[in-house]
Amino acid sequence: MIEFEQVANQSQVEAVAGLAAEIWHQHYPAIISRRQIDYMVERFQSVPAIQEQIDEGYHYALIRHDGSTAVGYLAVHCDTESGALFLSKIYLREEMRGKGAGYAAMRYIAAEARARGCTSIWLTVNRMNTTAINAYERWGFRITGEVVADIGKGFVMDDYRMEMRLDPG
Repeated sequence: MIEFEQVANQSQVEAVAGLAAEIWHQHYPAIISRRQIDYMVERFQSVPAIQEQIDEGYHYALIRHDGSTAVGYLAVHCDTESGALFLSKIYLREEMRGKGAGYAAMRYIAAEARARGCTSIWLTVNRMNTTAINAYERWGFRITGEVVADIGKGFVMDDYRMEMRLDPG
C-alpha cells in the first residue's frame, strides 16, 4: 500500500534531500550532465532549499510503501488566483517505478488540488525525459508549451509544460 506523509519537521526535510540526491543521480545522467545534476540538487533539493520552499507554501510529502522507509517524494504548490496546482516534484526510487506508486501519487495530488479549489494541475518536465512524459500522458496530461529557463552557472532547463484539467470528481 502506498501512503503519503506530509513533510513537517527537520528529519523529514533531511529525508527528502537524501532521496533527491539518490534519485536524481540515479535517473538523470542519461539526460543531463553530472555537473548539472549536482548543481540542481544543491540549488533546488538541498535541506535549506526544501525548507525555503515549504516556508513559501509548498506542500511536500514523503511517499511510503507498506509503511517502510520512504520510496519517493512529491511537492506541490497551489495558486489560488489561477486555480491551478503546480506539481513541482514527483520522484520515485527506481525499484518503485512502473508498480503503481506514481499513479497513486497522482491520485493523491489530484485530491490535494481539489481540496484547495484547483481545477487543473501543471508541471514542467525535461524534454528528454521520455519515461516521465509518457507517464504524465497516461495520467491525462498534455503538452501545452515549451519552457527554457536559465538556472545559473551556465545551465538551462529545457522543458515541456504539461497540464491536466481536473474533473470535479
